Amino acid sequence: MKIDGTHYRTIWVNEDGWSVEIIDQTKLPFSFETVTLKTVDDAARAIKDMLVRGAPLIGATAAYGVCLAMRDDASDAGLEEAIAMLGATRPTAVNLHWALDRMRAAVHPHGHNLRMEAAYKEAAAICDDDVEICRRIGENGLTLIEATAREKGGKINILTHCNAGWLACVDWGTALAPIYMAHDKGLDVHVWVDETRPRNQGASLTAFELGRHGVPHTIVPDNAGGHLMQHGLVDMCIVGTDRTTATGDVANKIGTYLKALAARDNDVPFYVALPHTTIDWTLEDGVNGIPIEERSAHEVTHLTGRTDTGEIVTIQVSAPDSGAANYGFDVTPARYVSGLITERGVTEASKEGLLKLYPERKDG
Repeated sequence: MKIDGTHYRTIWVNEDGWSVEIIDQTKLPFSFETVTLKTVDDAARAIKDMLVRGAPLIGATAAYGVCLAMRDDASDAGLEEAIAMLGATRPTAVNLHWALDRMRAAVHPHGHNLRMEAAYKEAAAICDDDVEICRRIGENGLTLIEATAREKGGKINILTHCNAGWLACVDWGTALAPIYMAHDKGLDVHVWVDETRPRNQGASLTAFELGRHGVPHTIVPDNAGGHLMQHGLVDMCIVGTDRTTATGDVANKIGTYLKALAARDNDVPFYVALPHTTIDWTLEDGVNGIPIEERSAHEVTHLTGRTDTGEIVTIQVSAPDSGAANYGFDVTPARYVSGLITERGVTEASKEGLLKLYPERKDG
């Protein structure tokens, strides 16, 4: 993604060769700022406090967190302590544990004096792999948008939820990658952007991305999606996922399930874009098996925004004496998913469909 003419990934190693730079997503869309990570504690805080978010980027940040840990303590105990700390930051995104397992496998076999070098090499590979995977997801999703364009003609209206774009990955994104490619190819694409309460990742992050890329879009309240579908204003939905079961159930930002129900009732295709790193092959029942993160009630009761004078302020929007619950994700059963868009192609949301794309998983 280009910001003011400069192409950025969401995470990179600085010129010093060891410290790690990230985009502070809590400051978007009003300010583009970066933060330097110098310790594993910095990486853990960045993930937990959502300076970085999105399953693939969480994994990439955790990988570099291991690198930073190896600078201070490359012992077996140091490695395991870092992995345990980073693994405890966010419970729902399976990419986090996938990346940490990959880092352990790459680092542990080496002698202590070689572990830091091995860690940085593997973290860089994880990031490069993510970019290529997302590019392929974009190409595979593009075929669906092109098919819709041929069938319908004219403008294609796509609804998305939360942020599953460049900011959620290292580059390109998952759900937004096909949209970027469709726009760049000259298709008349318009995106309905759910605001995605309570943290407003749609209104702040997805809208920021689409605007920078020049993609026409409109921010709508979370509960407007069903109305839009009833009136024929949505041609397809594309969302991301933080964890997908071996049977095709998908966990995504809270509110996704309701969009899937509305899509089914109105015969609107509902697609989920994901890399293989988001598939949890150990789970088959998403509703009962995927851990759902519960975040601070403060995110529900308060809002942060910019006043007309340009000041960034946080205000309370709830009744002062009322409590609030803040479930971060919900699970959409596979039966409501029209198809899964992966780097290997598009498939039905089922165990059989996933195994067609990933036959190496048939033996576990």
